[in-house]
Amino acid sequence: MALILSIETGTDVCSVGLARDGELLSLRESDEGRDHAKKVAVFVDELLRQTGVDAEELDAVAVGMGPGSYTGLRIGVSFAKGLCYGLQIPLIAIGSLDALVEVAKEDHEAGILSVKDWDQAILCPMVDARRMEVYTQIFSSAGEPLSEVSAEIVSAESFAKWRGEGEFVIFGNGAAKCQQVLEGAKYIDVVPSARGLVRLAEQKLSQGEIEDIAYFEPFYLKDFVVIPSKKKLL
Repeated sequence: MALILSIETGTDVCSVGLARDGELLSLRESDEGRDHAKKVAVFVDELLRQTGVDAEELDAVAVGMGPGSYTGLRIGVSFAKGLCYGLQIPLIAIGSLDALVEVAKEDHEAGILSVKDWDQAILCPMVDARRMEVYTQIFSSAGEPLSEVSAEIVSAESFAKWRGEGEFVIFGNGAAKCQQVLEGAKYIDVVPSARGLVRLAEQKLSQGEIEDIAYFEPFYLKDFVVIPSKKKLL
């Protein structure tokens, strides 16, 4: 059992949570644009002050490893690595799609979400990758991965293999734009949050699944490409 700080910054949402023994104690988050570099440290300080926890008491830091926004992931991972290095505590990496599924599961357990035949549902978390592209993976309703993480350009034919297996549920910040394209899919309002890391981080720490702080990098899935400006310099 442990006291773990969780950080998720892979999308427009900047989210930080503090949990003890796999139970969330407090949460700070904002979706007001991608100024995560300013907010993440403030949120951590607020959480520690509110809960009366000293940073030295932390047993580990968990971070959403992606896929997601290149800049957002770098901010979150860099901050988490710095904390772990300074406090000499373990770093735990959680797949951002796995964490999204955990949020959906928690909301369903709490009665916030209504999904017909949840136990047979196929879950499809989606992180926006611009235009009609998403980062995604298929899961069972129990959170077991049924496919590999991939970048998909969504069309009417996408996920045909899974859409007849049960209620096909899409969610995440990349899902809303896909509602009209994926006939029969059920859209639910679930967004990335550090609370999705809590139970997974507790499990990983108990099993000794920690990262090498010096060499760990976010999971970008695709290479970051800089597009040259078309404006002519005078």
